Amino acid sequence: MKIKRRCAWTNQKNELYIKYHDEDWGVPIHDDQKLFEMIVLEGAQAGLSWETVLKKRKNYKKAFNNFDPKKVSKYNEKKIEELLQNEGIIRNRLKIRSAIQNAKSFLKIQKEFKSFNKYIWSFVDNKPIKNKFKSFSEIPAKTELSDKISKDLKIRGMNFVGSTIIYAFMQSTGLVNDHEVSCFRYKEVNK
Repeated sequence: MKIKRRCAWTNQKNELYIKYHDEDWGVPIHDDQKLFEMIVLEGAQAGLSWETVLKKRKNYKKAFNNFDPKKVSKYNEKKIEELLQNEGIIRNRLKIRSAIQNAKSFLKIQKEFKSFNKYIWSFVDNKPIKNKFKSFSEIPAKTELSDKISKDLKIRGMNFVGSTIIYAFMQSTGLVNDHEVSCFRYKEVNK
């Protein structure tokens, strides 16, 4: 049996990481609700490990109404306090408020561009950037493009969308393919 070679960042002993890497990471997402999910999760991850977020992903989905931006945008102080008591998510008041604010901004972007998908994918001319990194150490934490997207999102009222967070968002949603060229997913995602 041939062993599948994966990107170096995956913890080969962690089934959650392997599943995320093999099924989600780098796959182009065009569904607005999924894009909103990744904005929330990437913002929640700030300062923490991605493993922490992955462990809480199902709880987030339930706590944040399946990442419906219309519902999240209407959360009030009572809902914030309820979320702060929810041990299944990252209980950080700023990150919870950010998710609500970002939902409001997300809806404005949807209205202006007809979908968030059209807005975000326009930054890459509607096709993924296909990098050819040989090792994890070559992959940047941010780029000029992530700087540009971050700045634009901030102007539009979003927060927890710094350039590093946005580059991680770009990787997770397939705007950029940063699988190492030796990884079995590199060619699959490039199809």
